[in-house]
Amino acid sequence: MKAVCFDATVPGFLAASATRRVWPSAMLGPLGTVGLREVAEPDLPGPEWVKLEVIACGVCGTDLSTVTYNVSLGLEPFGSFPAVLGHEILAKVVECGDAVTGLDIGQRVAVDPTISCTMRGFSEESTCASCRRDHAAACLRGADEGETHIGDHTIGPGLTMGYHRDLPGGFSERIIAHQGQLHPVDDGLEDRVAGLFEPLSIAVHAILGTETHRREPVLIIGSGPIAMGVVWALRANGFRGEIVTQTKRDHEKRMALLLGASQNIRPGDEARRALLATGTSVYKPIVGREVYSGGGFPLIFDCVGNQSSLDQAIRFASVRGRLVVVGCAASVPDLDLTWLWAREITIKGFVGYGREEWRGRSLHTFQVTSELLRDSDKGLAELVTHTFSLTDYRAALSAARNHGTSGAIKVRITP
Repeated sequence: MKAVCFDATVPGFLAASATRRVWPSAMLGPLGTVGLREVAEPDLPGPEWVKLEVIACGVCGTDLSTVTYNVSLGLEPFGSFPAVLGHEILAKVVECGDAVTGLDIGQRVAVDPTISCTMRGFSEESTCASCRRDHAAACLRGADEGETHIGDHTIGPGLTMGYHRDLPGGFSERIIAHQGQLHPVDDGLEDRVAGLFEPLSIAVHAILGTETHRREPVLIIGSGPIAMGVVWALRANGFRGEIVTQTKRDHEKRMALLLGASQNIRPGDEARRALLATGTSVYKPIVGREVYSGGGFPLIFDCVGNQSSLDQAIRFASVRGRLVVVGCAASVPDLDLTWLWAREITIKGFVGYGREEWRGRSLHTFQVTSELLRDSDKGLAELVTHTFSLTDYRAALSAARNHGTSGAIKVRITP
């Protein structure tokens, strides 16, 4: 079968380091270690596994960071390569193992791409604390080889499909998954929205783990699918307070307002005016930038996770404000943390999805997302701005990376 593969290598890392500043797109082209290849179609490794035909797979910012070697090297032990990319997967069931229940051939499913201790073949006694809580996204054994046999070897290390040598991701024609990863999709949900389950569930997981108060203003920094998903998730889950979004471009502003933002601002002067409107006073040190006191936003979602966004979030937070980091922040140089302790700001990060306590029930995040979508999917289809075939994967990666010029919000690949 055809698949878009990436191989993390030391020469690739050195080439990326040398070309990133002068030729940032080099690693997405022929010089990179990404390519469309013929790979063996995976076989089911056990009776609880399912073979799927990919309908669509979204391009994530993490995919771009990975293929350009722009992620924290600390994550390297938690993946295995070469790997078929893609983890935002909508698929159709084509084969079920003998022990699979609750799934039918031809049924559409959203795939939780995280790899649990159960999938690794560990016994119940060996299951880690995170997997016992049904939160495989933070599996404590992600750097270990497992006991499940795939082909002639045991399953390799890795936290997520798409960055795993033995479990192909969604930039391919077919994949395999454990039945515990699969969540049926409502028949009334169109493919464009159903393909957003994974990024929407990240947003849902973050807002369900965050204390919100109906009358407090919320600032959301970011213009990608996760930031838009946070807007939608807050509104779909009943939040009725003011939501201020910060985006750079007109189409992003329109999308944020469509999904429920009260106000949209641009970075710079507009953001400063929005901060002052909260009652903030401005002071000028002898040297350096102006600083603020009083007012501020009691709750901020940083859906970017770079030096600029984190710096702004910390400076814009109120006393004892809460900062939620949903963007994949890595090493951040020159970040002034003065206001973190001076204002007693709480910072909390979120990864993936898992078991949620929601409205008196214990559900997986994908199930909560499914129920919220039944009540409100207005505008979500418009998040998908670009669709490419597998053979056009380079154009897909380029559109996602250069979203300022392409106008992309969510790019997807369809086999």
